[in-house]
Amino acid sequence: MNLRNFARTWMPVIAWMLVIFTASTDLMSAEHTSRFIGPFLRWLMPQISHATILAVQLLVRKAAHVTEYAILAALLLRALRGEARSIPWHFLLLAWVMAAVCAAVDEYHQSFVSSRTAAVGDVLIDLCGALLGLLLFSWLALRSPRGTPA
Repeated sequence: MNLRNFARTWMPVIAWMLVIFTASTDLMSAEHTSRFIGPFLRWLMPQISHATILAVQLLVRKAAHVTEYAILAALLLRALRGEARSIPWHFLLLAWVMAAVCAAVDEYHQSFVSSRTAAVGDVLIDLCGALLGLLLFSWLALRSPRGTPA
């Protein structure tokens, strides 16, 4: 693999991992994200209860986990697959395992950030997101005439 192909296939993976790492710092902690989610919900629905705001904030944060890892897994699969037209099952498994390692390391990293907590449940949510990303990428690849999602 030459440098141009490496950059085209693996740099998006590395860049997205940096996004995930940044999101696991204090910058995207519940304390900070609640500063814009709560006021937005109160503006949208002035009569909304505090309990509902907390529930929506939790849902948004967990949906972010799913989305982050769906994108990561799709990028990993794209990089592993390279120019191949098909997607061998072992590429799917390897992309999922790589996403799992990233999720575990990310949660471990959060254990050192005072405003964050590490949770096994979050790793499981991340793995569901990774599976969703792999399924979506594979489905799009099968539907595409060239075998590559648009």
